[in-house]
Amino acid sequence: MTSQNKILAQNIYLILAGMFIAALVASNLIFQKFFYWNPFGWFRFEISVGILPYPITFLITDIISEIYGKKKANQVVIAGIIASVFSMGIIYVANHVPATDWSPVDNDTFTHVFGLSPVAVLASMMAYLFAQFIDIRIFHFWKAKTNGKHLWLRNNFSTFSSQLIDTLTVLLLLCSFGVIDWDNFGMLLLSGFLFKVIVAALDTPILYLFVYAFRQKFGLKVGEEIDFS
Repeated sequence: MTSQNKILAQNIYLILAGMFIAALVASNLIFQKFFYWNPFGWFRFEISVGILPYPITFLITDIISEIYGKKKANQVVIAGIIASVFSMGIIYVANHVPATDWSPVDNDTFTHVFGLSPVAVLASMMAYLFAQFIDIRIFHFWKAKTNGKHLWLRNNFSTFSSQLIDTLTVLLLLCSFGVIDWDNFGMLLLSGFLFKVIVAALDTPILYLFVYAFRQKFGLKVGEEIDFS
């Protein structure tokens, strides 16, 4: 690989990592709003808006896993955890400084929207850790088994498994600590998992497009990864 291509590969990796972190932090900030979606007419999804940017993180880790390798994917996951904890710290401080009388957002409104429950944040982070590391591990397991072929298989198998673990873990913790009523557990589990499965299936062509573009640009063979260390 030429030095110019190596710099380009590094820059693309940084952009993907930045998008990953932005999507993760955003999902933790907006998760308290719930919405419904009824695309088929026979099943009404009721899910948190925090789920909207979340599948993007799994698509990005799959792209990085395929092109840059397992080590780089794990580094992005760890960076995402650090960024999330850091952002929660900023929100915690902002929530405890007093608002002025003329502030457009008063103390109660800010606390209601951004005063995230420590349990909710912990649940989200634990679920995220389990899911992302399992996603990367399963992805590379199938990559080795298929000799780098059948990208659709490892993309969907890894995402389906990790998303089920993610959804189940976060809901069990939230319900156990009283953040969400147990009566909503089954509905939220089914809605959340099915939504993630649908998105994972839909993003498979996007993954193929990105991988194809990378292989063409950097002259990669099937299963080959970029090493810019």
